[in-house]
Parts: sequence; C-alpha cells; structure tokens
Amino acid sequence: MRKNRLVAVTAAASMTMALGACSSGAEAGDGDGGPATGEVRVWLVGTDTPDEARDYLKKTFEEQNEGSTLVIEEQAWDGLVDKYTTALAGSDAPDVVEVGNTQASAFTSNGYFSEITAEEFEELGGSDLLPGFVEAGDWEGAHYALPYYAGSRAVFYSPQLVDAEPPATLDEYVETAKGLYDEGKFSGVWWPGQDWYNALPFIWENGGYIAEQADDGTWEAGFSSEGGIAGLTQIQDLMLNASNAPKDGQETDLQVPFCEGKIGYLSAPTWIQWSINAPEEPETEDGVPGCASTYGGDLEAFALPGKDGGAAQVFAGGSNIAIAQKSEHRDLAYEALKIMLSDEYQSILAGIGLIPAKVSLAGEVPQDTSIGAAGVEAAANAKLTPATPKWADVEAQTVLQTQFTRLANGEDVEQVAADLDAEIESILNG
Repeated sequence: MRKNRLVAVTAAASMTMALGACSSGAEAGDGDGGPATGEVRVWLVGTDTPDEARDYLKKTFEEQNEGSTLVIEEQAWDGLVDKYTTALAGSDAPDVVEVGNTQASAFTSNGYFSEITAEEFEELGGSDLLPGFVEAGDWEGAHYALPYYAGSRAVFYSPQLVDAEPPATLDEYVETAKGLYDEGKFSGVWWPGQDWYNALPFIWENGGYIAEQADDGTWEAGFSSEGGIAGLTQIQDLMLNASNAPKDGQETDLQVPFCEGKIGYLSAPTWIQWSINAPEEPETEDGVPGCASTYGGDLEAFALPGKDGGAAQVFAGGSNIAIAQKSEHRDLAYEALKIMLSDEYQSILAGIGLIPAKVSLAGEVPQDTSIGAAGVEAAANAKLTPATPKWADVEAQTVLQTQFTRLANGEDVEQVAADLDAEIESILNG
C-alpha cells in the first residue's frame, strides 16, 4: 500500500486565469468526443490514491478499451492551481484531473472542465454522490467536477500518552487539552499557527460562520459575529495554553512531533494514520519516519466533539475529479471517469480509510477500529468552505494563515476577527 502523507488538499496559488480559457460546455476538444483509441492521461495529486487503485484503473481501462492506454501522472499540491491553469488552457491538456474540492469552482467557472451531462451524471452515481462535493463542482446549474473522495478529520491519541476517556463536548476537549499541557515539553493539542482547517469547527460549533451570501449577491464574513468571536477565543486559548507548536507553523508532517511522544491530541485527516504507522526507518529516501512499533501500534481516535455533544461540524477535505475541456479523447476520458467512480474502485479508496464518493459505500470504510468509526462519524457532519470561485483567492493570498498566526502570537481576538472579515469580504466581493 502506498504510504499516504498528510497533504493540504485545499492548497492554492495565484488564481489569475489564462485569458485563452475556452468556454464551458460538454463538447470535447475536437467537437466529437475524440478518436476511438488513444492515450488517456490522468492527473492525480499527491499520494492519497493508493497503488492498488491506480493499478486497477489502468488495467480495467485498457481491458475495456482495446487499443487505448492510460497513463497516470502524479502532481504535487504545491503550485497546483498555477500548473493546472497553464496546462488546461494549452494545447497539451491532460484528459482527467483531480483537484482539491475548494479549488474546483475556480476551474468550473472559467471553462476548464467539460460539462457532465444529466444522463452521464446519473450513470456516474447521481444522487448517491456526496452532495457537498457535487455542489463544489457545479457551475450555473450544470455539473463539471464530481466527487472523488473525502477525508474527514478525527482526533488521534495514544493511550500511552493520554490516560483519559475521550471528551464528550467541545468545551471539555479544550479543558482536557489544557490540562495535558506542559510548556515546552508536551502539547495537550498540537496547533501550528497557520492551521485554519482545525479552526473552522470552533467557529461553526459556537454559532459563527465563515461567509454568507446575501440576496443581492454580496458576501458578508462572519468571524466578527458573536459565535465567531467565541470560536476564535477558544482557538487562541488552545494555541497559547495547550500547544507548543510553532506560532507560524504549517499543518505539514504532523506525524513527526506525534511520533516523538510530544502530543496528547492531534486533530488531522484520517489518512494520517498511514504516516504514523509507517516504519521508523523509511523504505525510500524521501519517506517520512513513522512510529509503527510504538505509538502507531497503539493508535486511537475519536470524532471532535460538538458544543453540545455528538460529532462537531468539521471541515471536509478531499478532491473532485473532472474531464478537461480540451481533452482530445473526451469519450475515452469519460470511460476512465466511470471506472474511478465505480463501486469497485471507490471501495479500494474506502479500504484505506478515505470517505468514498458514493454515500452508499460509506460502510466500506473499515470501522472495526476507533479510527475508522471516528472518520465516518465526523464525515456525516462535515462542512465545506463558501461555494464561490473567489474562495480560492482567499486561500491563495494566505488570508486565514496570516490572521491565525496573529492569534497564535496572542493578538487581540476582536481585531483579528475584524481584519479577517474585511479581507475576506474585499476578495469575495471584488
């Protein structure tokens, strides 16, 4: 199995779109679906798609489409938007592409993806597809990018380090993490300053919101709302009184401090279990050391608790999948897409702990461990960022990362909230 690294599935760069982008529509690059045979290029991002799924896709596609070949080209999350913008607007575009769920609308709204017709949508899963991810890939009432997989967040811990029952409420979670804290030595919870993904549940659970669209189409940000301030206050409390993480740190390679035995609670996408459970001595030079025989062998998880109990509303990371508008093999690309959304392929993804694109396959995620059960429980209550193509600009300009770093450094909560709202509204309404 491919060892999955934690990736920021919503990583974004500058969203300046090429002027040569073609208009939206279901037509393929040559207008008739492309040649009957040819090479289909599939761009997958990062290492979250396991080798078993990649092998299944290639073998099945080539068996079902005699005379054609399928090539998988792995891309990096860093700089993804800029690379896609150039490639999808050019004459050598790939055929099928994976994209972060919060990046999807930036491409759909600019005509980079081929429309999925109503008939195709039903054949690919229809109402069984994850609704939030369908919405993220829609534009002006049409489908362009469909769900690929979701990754809910859970709170990981080792009973060797935390001898306590999982907290029942969000307030109890905060107090327990603070009680575990030993300044400079042990973090009750690990919270790098730039980590905004784990901040959103605190905003939502306290009744706040990121941004909402008014009837006149304008956006209003909500970090300065009563619930937003309450959530930011709890976040800062954890950053200052429960975490030894760098004040300007990023949410990368979280398994490293965990494997050093310096963390009580680690809130992260469920696929980080594979990095924690990697061998202490990686098999490859670029592999990241895990702690399979120590804390990894005694790894537990629970769904972040909500304000009043139950699972909190957490951010749903994950990916969408789409056919490039300029694909020279639109019909063949669609055949590849069918395989990737088939029950067989999606069950492979579910088998390693990813939330499959189809609601009916959620039971395929192993739930015989606390990690699997926590992931499914959290996914059922997960939420997404605002559905606007300009949200990618918010990420690209590191608005949230910058302001949450200020929180981690102890700056005034209300001022940070006001600055967050002003910047977000300026971008979304610009």
